[in-house]
Amino acid sequence: MTVKDPFHLAFPTHSLLEARRFYVGILGCVEGRSSEEWVDFNFYGHQVVAHLVTGYRATNDASVVDGDDVPVRHFGIVMNMENWHELANKLKQAEVQFLVEPHVRFEGLSGEQATMFLRDFSGNALEFKAFKDQSRLFAK
Repeated sequence: MTVKDPFHLAFPTHSLLEARRFYVGILGCVEGRSSEEWVDFNFYGHQVVAHLVTGYRATNDASVVDGDDVPVRHFGIVMNMENWHELANKLKQAEVQFLVEPHVRFEGLSGEQATMFLRDFSGNALEFKAFKDQSRLFAK
């Protein structure tokens, strides 16, 4: 499945400087337009916007998925497996602290996928995943 229309997601951050440090410096996103209150990032072809909220900190609500405590509120991207492994290695080399270490879940099932979770510097949770067979993305 090819994404034809990019999504837009706005999220809070306690610091635009820290948002830039994470999304550009660690993830390699390209910065777009900005003001003193917000900044756009090209998040793998999608538009995510960090909005400054003084004192913001994300919640830590979690749900168990295949044995992992997964942050209930999170966003991310479904990548191809090669890019997922490259990013996992890059994040490990940058000594990023993972909420859920890179691994494969639902092994042997139609939804088998590689996944990892981490937080940005404001505590927003992100998931990066790749399916063994991406055509099974919405399979039941």
